[in-house]
Amino acid sequence: MFRFEDPIYLYLLAVIPLLAIIRWLMIRQQKKRLRRFGDLELVRELMPDVSRFRPLVKFILLLAALALLIVMIARPQFGTKISHEKRTGIETIIAMDISNSMLAEDVTPSRLDRSKMMVENLVDNFTNDKIGLIVFAGDAFIQLPITSDYVSAKMFLSSIDPSMIATQGTDIATAISMASRSFTQQEGVGKAIIVITDGEDHEGGALDAAKEAKSRGHRVYVLGVGSPKGAPIPTGDGDYMKDNTGQTVMTGLNEEMCRQIAEAGGGAYIHVENNSSAQEKLDEELDKLAKKEISSTIYSDYDEQFQAVGIIVLLLLIIEVCMLEVKNPLLKNISLFKRKKVVTLVALLMIAGAASAQSDRMLIRKGNKQFRAGNFAEAEVLYRKAIEQNPRNPQAVYNLGSALLRQQKDSAAVQQFMDATKLEPNPLRRAKAFHNAGVICQTKKMYAEAIDVYKEALRCNPADDETRYNLEVCKRQQKQQQNQKQQQKQDQKQQDQKKEEQKQDQQQKQEQKQEQQMSKDNAEQLLNAAMQEEKQTQQRMKKAQQQPNRRKLEKNW
Repeated sequence: MFRFEDPIYLYLLAVIPLLAIIRWLMIRQQKKRLRRFGDLELVRELMPDVSRFRPLVKFILLLAALALLIVMIARPQFGTKISHEKRTGIETIIAMDISNSMLAEDVTPSRLDRSKMMVENLVDNFTNDKIGLIVFAGDAFIQLPITSDYVSAKMFLSSIDPSMIATQGTDIATAISMASRSFTQQEGVGKAIIVITDGEDHEGGALDAAKEAKSRGHRVYVLGVGSPKGAPIPTGDGDYMKDNTGQTVMTGLNEEMCRQIAEAGGGAYIHVENNSSAQEKLDEELDKLAKKEISSTIYSDYDEQFQAVGIIVLLLLIIEVCMLEVKNPLLKNISLFKRKKVVTLVALLMIAGAASAQSDRMLIRKGNKQFRAGNFAEAEVLYRKAIEQNPRNPQAVYNLGSALLRQQKDSAAVQQFMDATKLEPNPLRRAKAFHNAGVICQTKKMYAEAIDVYKEALRCNPADDETRYNLEVCKRQQKQQQNQKQQQKQDQKQQDQKKEEQKQDQQQKQEQKQEQQMSKDNAEQLLNAAMQEEKQTQQRMKKAQQQPNRRKLEKNW
């Protein structure tokens, strides 16, 4: 993409037509003075060595040089620049606890806000160091890969909130392990892991993780935030968080746990209070680490192109100086400045310009102009024409994808970006095309495809922190999506089981109803039989009473 860093200087190009008008007025005045000496044709014949067109050509060369000089001052830029810097410093990764317990207000303004202030002050003191940021609660993920971009670190820091992690709790071990794997492979550099937490480790394993980090040469420092006495956790609606029994949760700083983790990690434990003593102690501890020359790669989207323009300006000025206003006696038989030849030359130049006006590069420039003006449909048409002229132009294919993306034609845009990756020889531009395709897939919640594309982008440009961050976000979102699908499957299974149980209940009710109906009929039959038996019994008793008395039996065996 082409641009001017200081486009305001381009307004000076208005001087060019003004000078042309002044030149025309001067020539007109000159002709008036010549007419005083006689007929113009006769006067020209009296001055055979004077050229009519050389002064005009020299003036055009000067105007062109002036115009290009103004363009050079506006700083034309194109392409991508990669610069490597050497810095002497350390690598620091901050693991910040963002669980709900960090919302407690036993330090001012709260544990989490106080932690953010600590990190911001730490970043302000960094000059030649690298910093990374990890947030954790019941889970952990990389908020900012290790970088020398302190502005981005502050930007990511301001957006941290407990709602970023759905799984609450405090898993310090996972945070330390992730931080230990996030350093660069450069050896001899002091590497520090700063854990900012209230020490409520719900998952366990933090001591083992700290020992593992120490074995790799990483120092683990623990900043304990809060009061050991404990404080309630505000919910934001004027109330406080309660447990399952309805009691208010009191969260306190576990200093003993923090000390054990720091000791296992070969670092130090620092208690954070409402003063700057903790910041000073931390700076002193970090100053003890070994510092080594760190190689940093800095990328900028545009590279200066004024050198090429300056060379053209110099060539035009050399030609203008070497060209005489009078005819050269050595070349008097060769006249390039006769009227007919000038007209023919101008016509040829116009034809060549018209022929090249519809080239793929010219169409791309026109499309870029429409794109910047917000006319994305018109830009799409021009980009497609450029592709028809040159199907192998990666810039036209990439720009067409951008125009389609702005028109929310996502599937077509992804196809164009992927085609651009096949045509683009520059790995950095190819990484941009992969990145844009990944962003579209991520927006459409196609996390698996987005992860694959982001990985390709990082293979082309391993130092692209934004792509690496998006990759981590997609992995986390894919995991959540898979969990949601599993939960939906479980819910569907439970619903199916519930429907099956309801169906069985209905069948049982029908069977019971039938049984009740049958039992009612049986009961009537039994009742009738019992009544008949009762009648027969009464008749036998009457007959027995009528017979003579017999001896009674004491036992029935």
